[in-house]
Amino acid sequence: MDWMYTLSGFLVGLIVGVTGVGGGSLMTPLLVLLFGVSPATAVGTDLLYASLTKTLGGWVHGRRGTVDWKVVGLLSLGSLPAAVITIALLKYLALDKKTLGSLVTGVLSVALLLTATALLLKGWIRKIAQRSDGTVYELHHRYLSAATIITGIVVGALVTISSVGAGVLGTVALLFLYPRMQAAKVVGTDIVHAVPLTAVAGLGHLTLGTVDLVLLGSLLLGSWPGIYIGSHLSARMPEKVLRPVLATMLLVIGCKMVFV
Repeated sequence: MDWMYTLSGFLVGLIVGVTGVGGGSLMTPLLVLLFGVSPATAVGTDLLYASLTKTLGGWVHGRRGTVDWKVVGLLSLGSLPAAVITIALLKYLALDKKTLGSLVTGVLSVALLLTATALLLKGWIRKIAQRSDGTVYELHHRYLSAATIITGIVVGALVTISSVGAGVLGTVALLFLYPRMQAAKVVGTDIVHAVPLTAVAGLGHLTLGTVDLVLLGSLLLGSWPGIYIGSHLSARMPEKVLRPVLATMLLVIGCKMVFV
Protein backbone atom coordinates (compact mmCIF):
# COMPACT_ATOMS: atom_id res chain seq x y z
CA MET A 1 0.00 0.00 0.00
CA ASP A 2 3.02 2.30 0.22
CA TRP A 3 2.68 3.41 -3.40
CA MET A 4 -0.96 4.33 -2.77
CA TYR A 5 0.10 6.52 0.14
CA THR A 6 2.72 8.11 -2.11
CA LEU A 7 0.14 8.75 -4.82
CA SER A 8 -2.19 10.31 -2.23
CA GLY A 9 0.68 12.49 -0.99
CA PHE A 10 1.32 13.62 -4.57
CA LEU A 11 -2.34 14.51 -5.22
CA VAL A 12 -2.71 16.42 -1.94
CA GLY A 13 0.64 18.12 -2.54
CA LEU A 14 -0.58 19.13 -5.99
CA ILE A 15 -3.73 20.71 -4.51
CA VAL A 16 -1.71 22.50 -1.83
CA GLY A 17 0.71 23.80 -4.44
CA VAL A 18 -2.10 25.13 -6.63
CA THR A 19 -4.38 26.55 -3.93
CA GLY A 20 -2.03 27.17 -1.02
CA VAL A 21 -4.43 25.36 1.34
CA GLY A 22 -5.88 21.93 1.87
CA GLY A 23 -2.99 19.93 3.38
CA GLY A 24 -4.33 18.84 6.75
CA SER A 25 -7.96 19.32 5.78
CA LEU A 26 -7.59 16.81 2.92
CA MET A 27 -4.83 14.44 4.04
CA THR A 28 -6.20 13.53 7.48
CA PRO A 29 -9.76 12.61 6.35
CA LEU A 30 -8.27 10.85 3.31
CA LEU A 31 -6.18 8.62 5.57
CA VAL A 32 -9.17 7.91 7.81
CA LEU A 33 -11.89 7.40 5.19
CA LEU A 34 -9.94 5.80 2.33
CA PHE A 35 -7.13 3.90 4.04
CA GLY A 36 -8.75 3.10 7.38
CA VAL A 37 -5.95 4.68 9.43
CA SER A 38 -7.04 5.38 13.01
CA PRO A 39 -8.02 9.07 13.45
CA ALA A 40 -5.36 9.75 16.11
CA THR A 41 -2.57 8.22 13.99
CA ALA A 42 -3.80 10.08 10.91
CA VAL A 43 -3.64 13.38 12.80
CA GLY A 44 -0.24 12.74 14.38
CA THR A 45 1.33 11.62 11.11
CA ASP A 46 -0.21 14.49 9.18
CA LEU A 47 1.13 17.07 11.67
CA LEU A 48 4.75 16.02 11.11
CA TYR A 49 4.00 15.75 7.38
CA ALA A 50 2.68 19.33 7.38
CA SER A 51 5.68 20.64 9.32
CA LEU A 52 8.18 19.13 6.89
CA THR A 53 6.28 20.19 3.75
CA LYS A 54 5.71 23.77 4.95
CA THR A 55 9.32 24.33 6.01
CA LEU A 56 10.44 24.97 2.44
CA GLY A 57 7.52 27.34 1.82
CA GLY A 58 8.30 29.22 5.03
CA TRP A 59 11.96 29.53 4.04
CA VAL A 60 10.99 30.96 0.63
CA HIS A 61 8.64 33.53 2.20
CA GLY A 62 11.34 34.47 4.71
CA ARG A 63 13.81 35.11 1.91
CA ARG A 64 11.24 37.21 0.03
CA GLY A 65 10.47 39.32 3.09
CA THR A 66 6.79 38.34 3.06
CA VAL A 67 6.66 37.41 6.75
CA ASP A 68 5.58 39.61 9.66
CA TRP A 69 7.81 38.17 12.36
CA LYS A 70 6.12 40.11 15.16
CA VAL A 71 2.75 38.56 14.29
CA VAL A 72 4.39 35.11 14.02
CA GLY A 73 5.77 35.65 17.53
CA LEU A 74 2.40 36.68 18.96
CA LEU A 75 0.60 33.75 17.36
CA SER A 76 3.29 31.34 18.59
CA LEU A 77 3.03 32.80 22.09
CA GLY A 78 -0.48 31.41 22.19
CA SER A 79 -0.34 28.38 19.89
CA LEU A 80 2.82 26.59 21.07
CA PRO A 81 1.86 26.46 24.78
CA ALA A 82 -1.68 25.48 23.72
CA ALA A 83 -0.27 22.59 21.69
CA VAL A 84 1.92 21.41 24.59
CA ILE A 85 -0.95 21.68 27.10
CA THR A 86 -3.33 19.83 24.75
CA ILE A 87 -0.82 16.98 24.31
CA ALA A 88 -0.23 16.88 28.08
CA LEU A 89 -3.98 16.65 28.70
CA LEU A 90 -4.35 13.83 26.17
CA LYS A 91 -1.47 12.00 27.84
CA TYR A 92 -2.87 12.60 31.34
CA LEU A 93 -6.38 11.46 30.40
CA ALA A 94 -4.95 8.31 28.77
CA LEU A 95 -8.07 7.85 26.67
CA ASP A 96 -8.67 4.44 25.17
CA LYS A 97 -8.34 4.06 21.41
CA LYS A 98 -12.10 4.26 20.75
CA THR A 99 -12.67 7.35 22.91
CA LEU A 100 -9.61 9.13 21.49
CA GLY A 101 -10.78 8.29 17.97
CA SER A 102 -14.23 9.71 18.69
CA LEU A 103 -12.73 12.92 20.13
CA VAL A 104 -10.42 13.42 17.14
CA THR A 105 -13.18 12.64 14.64
CA GLY A 106 -15.58 15.08 16.29
CA VAL A 107 -13.09 17.95 16.41
CA LEU A 108 -11.91 17.13 12.88
CA SER A 109 -15.48 17.31 11.55
CA VAL A 110 -16.03 20.74 13.13
CA ALA A 111 -12.64 21.98 11.90
CA LEU A 112 -13.38 20.86 8.33
CA LEU A 113 -16.79 22.57 8.29
CA LEU A 114 -15.27 25.76 9.73
CA THR A 115 -12.49 25.64 7.13
CA ALA A 116 -14.97 25.18 4.27
CA THR A 117 -17.06 28.09 5.55
CA ALA A 118 -13.98 30.29 5.92
CA LEU A 119 -12.94 29.49 2.35
CA LEU A 120 -16.35 30.45 0.99
CA LEU A 121 -16.52 33.67 3.03
CA LYS A 122 -12.86 34.68 2.66
CA GLY A 123 -13.53 37.52 0.22
CA TRP A 124 -16.51 38.76 2.23
CA ILE A 125 -14.50 38.72 5.46
CA ARG A 126 -11.78 40.77 3.79
CA LYS A 127 -14.39 43.39 2.83
CA ILE A 128 -15.98 43.40 6.28
CA ALA A 129 -12.55 44.14 7.78
CA GLN A 130 -12.44 47.33 5.71
CA ARG A 131 -14.81 50.26 5.94
CA SER A 132 -16.82 51.22 2.89
CA ASP A 133 -15.16 54.65 2.76
CA GLY A 134 -11.82 52.98 2.04
CA THR A 135 -10.32 53.42 5.48
CA VAL A 136 -9.16 50.30 7.24
CA TYR A 137 -10.61 49.09 10.50
CA GLU A 138 -8.12 47.85 13.06
CA LEU A 139 -8.43 46.84 16.67
CA HIS A 140 -6.90 49.18 19.21
CA HIS A 141 -3.19 48.43 19.51
CA ARG A 142 -3.58 47.37 23.13
CA TYR A 143 -6.16 44.72 22.26
CA LEU A 144 -4.69 43.67 18.91
CA SER A 145 -1.75 41.82 20.49
CA ALA A 146 -4.03 40.07 22.97
CA ALA A 147 -6.46 39.11 20.20
CA THR A 148 -3.58 37.67 18.16
CA ILE A 149 -2.36 35.57 21.11
CA ILE A 150 -5.90 34.31 21.78
CA THR A 151 -6.20 33.40 18.09
CA GLY A 152 -2.97 31.44 18.45
CA ILE A 153 -4.36 29.56 21.46
CA VAL A 154 -7.52 28.53 19.60
CA VAL A 155 -5.62 27.53 16.45
CA GLY A 156 -2.97 25.68 18.51
CA ALA A 157 -5.52 23.53 20.34
CA LEU A 158 -7.56 22.89 17.19
CA VAL A 159 -4.52 21.90 15.12
CA THR A 160 -3.14 19.58 17.83
CA ILE A 161 -6.36 17.58 18.03
CA SER A 162 -7.43 17.62 14.38
CA SER A 163 -4.36 18.76 12.35
CA VAL A 164 -6.73 21.25 10.65
CA GLY A 165 -6.88 25.00 11.18
CA ALA A 166 -3.37 26.37 10.71
CA GLY A 167 -4.01 27.12 7.03
CA VAL A 168 -7.36 28.60 6.05
CA LEU A 169 -8.60 29.51 9.55
CA GLY A 170 -5.28 31.12 10.43
CA THR A 171 -5.27 33.10 7.21
CA VAL A 172 -8.85 34.33 7.68
CA ALA A 173 -8.08 35.37 11.26
CA LEU A 174 -5.07 37.37 10.05
CA LEU A 175 -7.17 39.02 7.32
CA PHE A 176 -9.62 40.19 9.96
CA LEU A 177 -7.07 41.24 12.58
CA TYR A 178 -4.59 42.86 10.16
CA PRO A 179 -6.58 44.11 7.13
CA ARG A 180 -3.70 46.39 6.07
CA MET A 181 -1.30 43.46 5.74
CA GLN A 182 -0.49 42.56 2.13
CA ALA A 183 -1.96 39.28 0.87
CA ALA A 184 1.47 37.73 0.26
CA LYS A 185 2.56 38.63 3.79
CA VAL A 186 -0.64 37.13 5.26
CA VAL A 187 0.12 33.83 3.51
CA GLY A 188 3.81 33.92 4.42
CA THR A 189 3.12 34.76 8.06
CA ASP A 190 0.56 31.98 8.35
CA ILE A 191 2.89 29.38 6.77
CA VAL A 192 5.87 30.32 8.95
CA HIS A 193 3.70 30.16 12.09
CA ALA A 194 2.38 26.74 11.03
CA VAL A 195 5.88 25.20 10.83
CA PRO A 196 6.78 25.26 14.57
CA LEU A 197 3.15 24.67 15.58
CA THR A 198 2.76 21.48 13.54
CA ALA A 199 6.27 20.37 14.57
CA VAL A 200 5.54 20.75 18.29
CA ALA A 201 2.10 19.12 17.96
CA GLY A 202 3.50 16.34 15.75
CA LEU A 203 6.35 15.57 18.16
CA GLY A 204 3.79 15.53 20.95
CA HIS A 205 1.81 12.91 19.06
CA LEU A 206 5.05 10.99 18.56
CA THR A 207 5.38 10.72 22.35
CA LEU A 208 1.76 9.49 22.45
CA GLY A 209 2.60 6.80 19.89
CA THR A 210 0.17 8.20 17.32
CA VAL A 211 2.64 8.70 14.46
CA ASP A 212 3.36 6.15 11.71
CA LEU A 213 6.87 6.96 10.45
CA VAL A 214 6.67 4.56 7.47
CA LEU A 215 3.42 6.20 6.39
CA LEU A 216 5.02 9.62 6.88
CA GLY A 217 7.91 8.73 4.56
CA SER A 218 5.54 7.40 1.89
CA LEU A 219 3.45 10.58 1.97
CA LEU A 220 6.49 12.87 1.74
CA LEU A 221 7.84 10.92 -1.22
CA GLY A 222 4.78 11.97 -3.22
CA SER A 223 3.97 15.35 -1.71
CA TRP A 224 7.23 17.17 -2.42
CA PRO A 225 7.06 16.73 -6.24
CA GLY A 226 3.30 17.37 -6.07
CA ILE A 227 3.78 20.72 -4.31
CA TYR A 228 6.56 21.66 -6.75
CA ILE A 229 4.39 20.98 -9.81
CA GLY A 230 1.31 22.55 -8.23
CA SER A 231 3.13 25.76 -7.36
CA HIS A 232 4.03 26.18 -11.04
CA LEU A 233 0.42 25.57 -12.10
CA SER A 234 -1.08 27.96 -9.56
CA ALA A 235 -0.63 31.04 -11.76
CA ARG A 236 -2.82 29.42 -14.44
CA MET A 237 -5.63 28.41 -12.08
CA PRO A 238 -8.20 31.13 -11.20
CA GLU A 239 -8.72 31.34 -7.40
CA LYS A 240 -12.41 32.22 -7.88
CA VAL A 241 -12.94 28.78 -9.41
CA LEU A 242 -10.65 26.79 -7.12
CA ARG A 243 -11.90 28.21 -3.81
CA PRO A 244 -15.56 27.11 -4.07
CA VAL A 245 -14.54 23.70 -5.47
CA LEU A 246 -12.18 23.07 -2.55
CA ALA A 247 -14.73 24.43 -0.07
CA THR A 248 -17.42 22.10 -1.44
CA MET A 249 -15.03 19.14 -1.14
CA LEU A 250 -14.32 20.02 2.50
CA LEU A 251 -18.04 20.42 3.28
CA VAL A 252 -18.77 16.97 1.85
CA ILE A 253 -15.81 15.40 3.69
CA GLY A 254 -16.72 17.19 6.93
CA CYS A 255 -20.32 15.95 6.76
CA LYS A 256 -19.11 12.41 6.01
CA MET A 257 -16.71 12.53 8.98
CA VAL A 258 -19.66 13.31 11.26
CA PHE A 259 -21.06 9.84 10.54
CA VAL A 260 -17.74 7.96 10.87
